[in-house]
Amino acid sequence: MARTRTTLVVQHTIRLSDHLVRVHLGGPGFASFQPNGFTDAYVKLAFPGPDGDVMRTYTVRSVDPAAEEIAIDFVYHGEEGVAGPWAIAAEPGDTIELMGPGGAYAPRADAEWHLLAGDESALPAIAAASEALPADAVGYIVLEVHGPADEVAVVHPEGVELTWVHRGDAEPGVALAAAVRALPWLEGQVQVFIHGEAQAVMHDLRPYIRKEHGVSAEWANSISGYWRRGRTEEGFRTWKSELAEREKATPAAV
Repeated sequence: MARTRTTLVVQHTIRLSDHLVRVHLGGPGFASFQPNGFTDAYVKLAFPGPDGDVMRTYTVRSVDPAAEEIAIDFVYHGEEGVAGPWAIAAEPGDTIELMGPGGAYAPRADAEWHLLAGDESALPAIAAASEALPADAVGYIVLEVHGPADEVAVVHPEGVELTWVHRGDAEPGVALAAAVRALPWLEGQVQVFIHGEAQAVMHDLRPYIRKEHGVSAEWANSISGYWRRGRTEEGFRTWKSELAEREKATPAAV
């Protein structure tokens, strides 16, 4: 991912649901932002902290060249953390620095069907991917949120079935994993995109896709955790690094 910092200006914000806030960013810095064509395009945002900048990773929900804006959706759970509180309080004229975008996934036209699943953290990338699917695409989208008030509009082809899962106060990812496993497995070559709470994704859904259904890395190269329950982003990076080391030591693991 490019490491050049770009300063963008808050244009306006929208409260999408109880726990989701969309911030539109633009200004002169938009000219230096280069979209990469991935539907999971992400940026590093620099939030000011008492000991210097705090970096957090967020998906670009959309890019509007005509308006010269990008939109980023933030999950808000009260005053916990740095990004959510910033987004809920953001006003036109506020600035933020970002680096990127990076990315690795976009729906493939040669896939015979698609499986996209995740929680609130993956909702922007899944919604962007759904909008990019061909009109005749078939498959499934499964989205886990806290409750009905957190559902938002997701544009999807008629042949792609959208399922919302409400976890309530249950452990994140459990309901998502159960819902994905309950789907009828379709014939033909699937392309998979699954992201969310790392424990559920990496230790349940990834083995389910790669081992039980034999989907190769070529078609399931975007199955990973976006966050880990009880860990900051810094702690999550450590967890991912430790997991990668364990998997290197056990080549048979998926």
